[in-house]
Amino acid sequence: MSNLAPNRAFTPGAGAVAVNGQSEVIQVPNTLRLKVGSRFGGLNAGAVAKAEAALKSLSSQFSQWLRDELDKLEAARAAVRELGLTKDTGDKLYTHAHDLKGLGGTYEFPIITRMAGSLCKLIETPEQRLTAPMKLVDAHIDAIRAAVRDDIRDDANPMGRVLAQELERQVAAYIAAEKGSAARP
Repeated sequence: MSNLAPNRAFTPGAGAVAVNGQSEVIQVPNTLRLKVGSRFGGLNAGAVAKAEAALKSLSSQFSQWLRDELDKLEAARAAVRELGLTKDTGDKLYTHAHDLKGLGGTYEFPIITRMAGSLCKLIETPEQRLTAPMKLVDAHIDAIRAAVRDDIRDDANPMGRVLAQELERQVAAYIAAEKGSAARP
């Protein structure tokens, strides 16, 4: 119990103490911003420019790296076909799809991020991986392969846009149907 006066003034954020019956609430000022600076104050513009230049110098290799990642996804699909859709093969399929989802934009193929994101949504949980229709999984992988092969980088390309929209529509319809059938007794 405190020996502070019960009617002491309370100013939030000022480090004041508030007395409320038998308890005390201590508001500590947030001094972190003073210590680390503003949101962007700590960025070194020269370092950022240097990093962007380094990334730009590597951009000629992006297509090959993307093909390498796609080969890993294709190998995971081949394992599913050979061994069946198991926890292990499903997890590998998801991992490689998720990698492509993250790398598509970095490798200047945002359409691949979108398509791989749709595939990830289809096989997001271990349960979904075991029941996902392989024809829809194949459609995603084939679409990603076509985007790389035909240099379809974003949805400004009408073929890429329509393909991504259709994949997303099919996944949404499948997920909705699965949720509907799970809700029925």
